[in-house]
Amino acid sequence: MIDTSRLNQRVVITGIGPVTPIGIGVDAFWDSLRNGRSGVERIQAYDPSAEKVQIAAEVLDFDPESRIEPKAAKRMARFAQMAVVAARLALDDSGLDLGDVDRDRVAAVINSGGGGVTTIATATETMARRGSGRVSPFFVPLMAMNMASCQVSIELGLGGPAVTSAAACASSIYAFQDASVMMRLNEADLAFSGGTESNISVLGIAGLANMHALSRDNDNPPGASRPFDQTRNGFVFGEGAVVCLLESLESAERRGARIYAEVLGAGRSADAYHITRPQPEGIGAARAMRLALDDAGLEPPEVDYICAHGTSTQLNDLAETIAIKTVFGEHAGRLAVSSPKSMTGHLMGAAGALSLAATALALHHGELPPTINLHTPDPECDLDYVPNTARRSQAKVALANGFGFGGQNAVVALGKLDR
Repeated sequence: MIDTSRLNQRVVITGIGPVTPIGIGVDAFWDSLRNGRSGVERIQAYDPSAEKVQIAAEVLDFDPESRIEPKAAKRMARFAQMAVVAARLALDDSGLDLGDVDRDRVAAVINSGGGGVTTIATATETMARRGSGRVSPFFVPLMAMNMASCQVSIELGLGGPAVTSAAACASSIYAFQDASVMMRLNEADLAFSGGTESNISVLGIAGLANMHALSRDNDNPPGASRPFDQTRNGFVFGEGAVVCLLESLESAERRGARIYAEVLGAGRSADAYHITRPQPEGIGAARAMRLALDDAGLEPPEVDYICAHGTSTQLNDLAETIAIKTVFGEHAGRLAVSSPKSMTGHLMGAAGALSLAATALALHHGELPPTINLHTPDPECDLDYVPNTARRSQAKVALANGFGFGGQNAVVALGKLDR
């Protein structure tokens, strides 16, 4: 039942749970982000020696069975394990006691771009070598994309909606918009929202490599992801999960919670152009940014910072730059823009949640994360990309961009809460 009195409810972020190539937990993640540490290395999940692409951004120190009951962990694919750990980290970071709330009113909205692709690849290999009788009876619930939300719901005992949708690399920005709307429509009082992805495998990387989407700078892993640099030559595949706890401003203030940022508005659009390439003039991306501003009641000059999609591909970075100029006009030259993918690689379905968490932390700490590896400016990408070194900032309003294959675009506007 829609409670119209809640439609204008203010939604805030009170917990952040990162499981990323540059750190697990909010403190480790932020420390790496602000100090420009790269998480890109030679692949360790398998021997990549025979492959065209031999680098990725892996979460190398992730031990699921130290954080999840071992029997339960074995019944989850890695992407779901990461989501569960990220949700628990967000809960711990928020200081919320779930015993103090109605768990039937807590939602889990965790999206993914690919779900259990690695599980599918492994099961297919098992069947080919050993026969169908050796395929795990848990194969389907292991690989199903909805299992991230469902496993978070099961592990935390959440009886509210468990929702999953896929929008490629925009997936987890979608999750934040969906969770915020869900709360405003009185479907939930709180929401664990974010994204997860773990598909670093020969199959997962080969398709993108053959598409010429990935960097092949195998001899220089930390420098391979270089958004907006003239020499950029593709993105770096990454894995991880980021989940945030959303609650109403009223609830957060009542319990004296630390508030990272307020969710001011969001916008979504489609390029209606191509299955992999962005529309060259960034028309769809610009529309999503405008919709987010309209939803938030903001004018372009009120925005101080944009956490860019910034993948490090020639087409994406240029189209996003053009879109920002289209929306912000002369103000575009005064905006700070940076891409955490220069450090974390591209987490695909979790990328938007990582960007949103980075944006919330930037507003909270008054410091903008850099775009590292930006050494050769591209004359066509001529905005202020906060090159190489973090910057102190008084930013109060920011956008987090997420653009995906198929032309799906999503943007969330965040604000620093004055209180």
